[in-house]
Amino acid sequence: MSTPARRPDAAHNRTRIVEAARAALAESDHVHLKEIAKRAGVGQGTLYRNFPNREALLTEVYRRDVDELVTAASTLLAEHEPVEALRHWLDRVIDYAEVKYGVLAALEPAAWQDLVTHSQNPIEDALGHLLDAGKAAGSIRTDVGAPGVLLLIAYLGRLDRDAWGTTARPLMNVVLEGLRRRDADR
Repeated sequence: MSTPARRPDAAHNRTRIVEAARAALAESDHVHLKEIAKRAGVGQGTLYRNFPNREALLTEVYRRDVDELVTAASTLLAEHEPVEALRHWLDRVIDYAEVKYGVLAALEPAAWQDLVTHSQNPIEDALGHLLDAGKAAGSIRTDVGAPGVLLLIAYLGRLDRDAWGTTARPLMNVVLEGLRRRDADR
């Protein structure tokens, strides 16, 4: 039996709630559902019809961000040369990570571990797609794969939230420059 389609206004409300939660999490780990409903311009009843609890909402924010990040890899490759596509994708990773830390800080360990486990392979595959395109074009080193790059990126998670805005992008640029082939045209 299939799930009935949502009414357009209900789907729009759900999207607004998720976007409001994402924006709030980018600002602080301590976000209350009442504040999210207010930001989304919906009543608390509408919020709870869509998300029965805080964990359900935060899980949806996280999953949606992962889906967008994964989908972006192919889209960016269609619009840019591989290194530039990778640069744009890494910028998105920084935005994603900022919200990810807010979500993970607000969830119980078992819940966030499950989320991270289920998102690792799709993110690794998307990054691998970008790296493979760069390798095929001769602009990305061939001796580094997606697991190694994700390991480097994971170290950015050690930054304090206060330092994130000024430090994450410059460090991600170091990662990107390290991935470029030295003999490739810039």
